[in-house]
Amino acid sequence: MSDPRFITNPQQHTSDKLHQTRTLTIIIYALQAMSFLVGLTFLVAVIINYIKRDDVRGSWLESHFRWQIRTFWFCLLWGLLGAFLSAVVIGYFILLANAIWVIYRIAKGWINVVDNKPMYKHR
Repeated sequence: MSDPRFITNPQQHTSDKLHQTRTLTIIIYALQAMSFLVGLTFLVAVIINYIKRDDVRGSWLESHFRWQIRTFWFCLLWGLLGAFLSAVVIGYFILLANAIWVIYRIAKGWINVVDNKPMYKHR
């Protein structure tokens, strides 16, 4: 990282950092989307979320990270429940609903981050 004593324009540094974390947020949505082909990318995405969480704290991107993390954990929960119940037919419906829900969360999040909008307003 650059030494803060040598930053000539601190606002530019903040803007660059925001641009980098915005790009990372888009990459995480892409990793989540790729998980439909390579499931491991969903795990990689949430690990990155947790590692880089402090970098977005207090910014509008914090809501995206929370959205992405919650998407992972609820997807895992419903996926396990659906897999367990796949012995009976209802499990397949749970898995299908889970997949549709994840697609919706990825699409909504990606659209909002591209439009520079948070996922929800801070309370």
